[in-house]
Amino acid sequence: MADAQSPLLVIVGETASGKSDLAVQAAQLLGGEIICADSWTVRREVSIGTAKPTAKQQALVPHHLIDIVGPDEDFTAAVFKRLANDKITEITERGKLPIMVGGTGLYIDGVVFDFNFLPAGDRVERLALDALSIEELLTRIKQQGLELGDTDIRNKRRLIRLLETNGALQTRQPMSNNTLMIGLTTDRETLRERITNRVDNMILAGLEQEVDSLQIKYGWDCEGLKGVGYSQWRDYFLSQKKDEDRELVRQRIIKATLDLAKRQRTWFKRNKSIHWFITPVNIDSVVDLATTNLSK
Repeated sequence: MADAQSPLLVIVGETASGKSDLAVQAAQLLGGEIICADSWTVRREVSIGTAKPTAKQQALVPHHLIDIVGPDEDFTAAVFKRLANDKITEITERGKLPIMVGGTGLYIDGVVFDFNFLPAGDRVERLALDALSIEELLTRIKQQGLELGDTDIRNKRRLIRLLETNGALQTRQPMSNNTLMIGLTTDRETLRERITNRVDNMILAGLEQEVDSLQIKYGWDCEGLKGVGYSQWRDYFLSQKKDEDRELVRQRIIKATLDLAKRQRTWFKRNKSIHWFITPVNIDSVVDLATTNLSK
């Protein structure tokens, strides 16, 4: 892992809250480089619907961990943690400030709290477990003598993971004193407007054509087509295309993005170490906070 005393600025928040813009501004003023912590922007070829940092943003400040795996390849939070820690070390050794920015809570927390991610389960075994009902999974857990602890018994994925790891628990460490977490929050109406505008711009930029190309090349089971902005097109392509169907896809993407924002908000609100800012953010306040709390 990266040196626990390496300075690290982390910027989190809901999708479309302005994290990328703030990160670029902060990097320019603080001499930083950006590590993108997003489970979709790591994938090549899924670009329009993932709101990757623009070419202009990437030209202004070095960005890392974008476009590093194919749309159909496996990628886990444990792999992200290893790669992110390597980048934190490299950036620090160059005398720059690593700035990790994103909305994927597990990726962020895995690095910040040094999760000991348990080995990934066998894909074939996981498919077999996924075919079982929650009741059948609970029966199997009882037969194997595993403790449920505080596992949510309504969450099928958590039950499967309990079986895969044979009841082993994931541990976490306290956050380093040289890590500063900043969170962005936006009022609901403004966020809805920003998300709606973003979705409309994605469609204008050719999202439908990008999805079509991906589903022809990789099929609908491709991991990259399971994300928000992509999976909502499946019925559209598998049925007769009509103008009203396209509008339905648009509405589904907007709703799915709002739902994603709500999940992100819930995840990050649990972290009491985050310093929250309401957008629009005064960049001077962020710089002052970073220079006060982080030491090189």
